[in-house]
Amino acid sequence: MSRAIDVAVIGGGLLGLATARALLRARPGLSVTVLEKEERWGAHQSGHNSNVIHSGLYYAPGSLKARLARAGGEEMIRYCEQREVPVKRTGKLVVATSTAQLPALEALAERGRANGVTVQRLSRTEFAEREPHVAGVAALSVADTAMTDFGQVCRALAAELTELGADLRTLSPALSFAEAEGRTVIRTPGEELRARILVNCAGLHSDKVAAAVGDRPTVRIMPFRGEYAEIRPGRRSLVNNPVYPVPDPELPFLGVHITPMLDGTVHVGPNAVPALSRQGYRWRDVDPRLVGELLRDPALRGLARRFWRHGATEISRSLIWPLFVRDVRRLIPEIESKDMRRHGSGVRAQAVTSDGRLVDDFVISRTPRAVHVLNAPSPAATSSLPIGSRIAADVFEQLGHEESARAAREESAAA
Repeated sequence: MSRAIDVAVIGGGLLGLATARALLRARPGLSVTVLEKEERWGAHQSGHNSNVIHSGLYYAPGSLKARLARAGGEEMIRYCEQREVPVKRTGKLVVATSTAQLPALEALAERGRANGVTVQRLSRTEFAEREPHVAGVAALSVADTAMTDFGQVCRALAAELTELGADLRTLSPALSFAEAEGRTVIRTPGEELRARILVNCAGLHSDKVAAAVGDRPTVRIMPFRGEYAEIRPGRRSLVNNPVYPVPDPELPFLGVHITPMLDGTVHVGPNAVPALSRQGYRWRDVDPRLVGELLRDPALRGLARRFWRHGATEISRSLIWPLFVRDVRRLIPEIESKDMRRHGSGVRAQAVTSDGRLVDDFVISRTPRAVHVLNAPSPAATSSLPIGSRIAADVFEQLGHEESARAAREESAAA
């Protein structure tokens, strides 16, 4: 059976669902189908993260990340409140554990202020009043940080999309793509869809989807696993609110941090190690085809040349538990190995250029019949609603609906 639709969205995570929402809010009656290969919404990156609504502290002023993070965080908080998804403004501390980190801490404060973030510099005495068990020489207090459950946000978006008339399909992978009469033909297990526009929000598979459609992605995806630990119940009082280290400016990762969750648990992590499968949540999850592709890819060799020391450190910390504990003790000296246990992981889709450079900003590309989200690192979850509006505007321009495109861009800018 074959059916014609206006828009097919590949991927039922936060960005795919937010895009479908933006499309239908701006133009009710549009025929929009969301295809998700798993049995639930937000099954991968959207449901395996630290659940932090970020403030916009870290991102280069003027970048797409910076423009969308601050406004996107506030919009996400409002959305959670409206849809009765748990959310709490917690604030967080970014702690310098040595005097050598003070210049980087000050540069981070300047960057945050340039992005409109509420930042306060605290002395050791001042932040000890808030977090008496955390070690360091100085800290930044970042008020514009909150916690939620992004898995529940995905479910709330899916419920709203049902109200808006979207066609939502789980267990519906896109098996193949073809072109016929100016449309993209998508074969699924249930039927064939003929879409005027395809929106690729496939996350860890986004480069593969783009290539299968016949486009040439400018980047390729390399999966990185972030592993978490959990502080045991009797020691959860060691921290009150999220505590972060000063990040390494060379890497698009924030370092191992301590995050009290809304359910009362306290998570520690993540690290960042290469995953050997696009759903490689454990070391034993190995996709031989992906491993072969990576070994033949000059991008991996370029990445290894630049970051082999960082990579060796991360892998060692993953495989040798005392090294992980040692890093946590830099922030909380009182913690011991027996106070923590391993607690799951997530896999991040990291875009890399052909010469092995990590791509730090969002990458969204357009072709005549498709919009591809090829890199959506943190704070993509935080910023997912305005990102969805931005993607929707691109879709409307391709469909020739200029008025709807203008409305979607205004909604993204006003977020």
